[in-house]
Formats: sequence, C-alpha cells, structure tokens
Amino acid sequence: MAGETVRLDVREMPPWERRPKIFEILDRLGPGDELELVNDHDPRPLRYELMHEREGQFDFHSGERGPREWVAHIKRAA
Repeated sequence: MAGETVRLDVREMPPWERRPKIFEILDRLGPGDELELVNDHDPRPLRYELMHEREGQFDFHSGERGPREWVAHIKRAA
C-alpha cells in the first residue's frame, strides 16, 4: 500500500462490527499508510487502545467535522 490512505466510514455499521473491521484494516497497513476513519462520535477509546496495546505503531489525530461526524487519521509509523 506504500503511502496510501484507506477511508472507512463506520457510522452506518452496527457497533459490534466496527472494531473488528477497523483492526482488520489497521493490520494490513504498511509503513506510512493511513486509515481515515469516519465515526459518529469521538474515537478516543480507540486511541487509548492503540496507545496501550500497540504503542509506537500508529500516529493518531482526530477532530470533529460536524455535529455527528468525527474523522480520525491513523497512520502506521514508518
């Protein structure tokens, strides 16, 4: 994938399908690749999970774009 961005909008997915799909994509990312995750709430728990269980493997930045749209950029470290 080398420097590619994968976009995943999970707002319409059932909650129990979100985490497995997110981690499926994160596990496939190569160094420098990024997941752009669109969610209906702040993905802070995901950030904490990555910080503790996959320390140093990902850079995580998120922000609110609208009243029901949060976008997180999760980039695999080089």
